[in-house]
Amino acid sequence: MRQQRTQRLSAPVPVSKPRNAIPATGYALIVDGRAKADFKMHDEALSAARDLKDRFPMLQVKVYDAEKKVSENIGLIAA
Repeated sequence: MRQQRTQRLSAPVPVSKPRNAIPATGYALIVDGRAKADFKMHDEALSAARDLKDRFPMLQVKVYDAEKKVSENIGLIAA
C-alpha cells in the first residue's frame, strides 16, 4: 500500500520593506528605475550619482528628493 503524504506547513515569511522602496525623507539614488541607495544630504546623493554616471554612461541615473517628491536626471558632464 501507498503511504499518504502529509502536507508540510511553510514557515511564515518575514515582513520587510520592498526592495524598491523609496524613502520618505532624504534623497535616493535611482538607477534604471530602481532605488539603490539612500542619502541624508543632496550633495552626497549628487556626488554618488555623477560618479556612477561617469563610470557607466549607459545607465539612467536620477536623484530623488523625497520631501519635494521630484527626481533630477543626471547627465554626462562635458569635458
